[in-house]
Amino acid sequence: MKLHYLVGGLLFGFGLAFSGMAKPEIVLSFLQLTDFGLLLVMGAAVLIVSTSYFLLPCLMRKPIVGAEFVKYTQPFDKRTVIGASIFGVGWGISGLCPGSALASLGMGNLPVFFGIAGLFLGAYIQGRIFGDYSTSSK
Repeated sequence: MKLHYLVGGLLFGFGLAFSGMAKPEIVLSFLQLTDFGLLLVMGAAVLIVSTSYFLLPCLMRKPIVGAEFVKYTQPFDKRTVIGASIFGVGWGISGLCPGSALASLGMGNLPVFFGIAGLFLGAYIQGRIFGDYSTSSK
């Protein structure tokens, strides 16, 4: 395992835990439009990532990790919309997405394990039904 993956994952998990996004009850209050604190967190994250995504290739000849900068070329199609809808409904029901679920588990919230088991089960079922998406769209 490469160290930069571990460091990136730890920073991401810390950010989720520190901001409150790893607490399902806070996420659910945001989704019920009663607490807008997470809007600031998500907005800041989108701003930082968007700026980095567009600015770093202009400032650097090659990335720190990897041979070259690569643009994301996955198609936006019906399967993307359906998958995003299913993800959104699951997020709204449980208050969990994969990153925040793992961070919440790391904070000692053991009931979240059932949500993580559901995430893995859903991914397994999707893989069995549709196979590998990256090869089927080419």
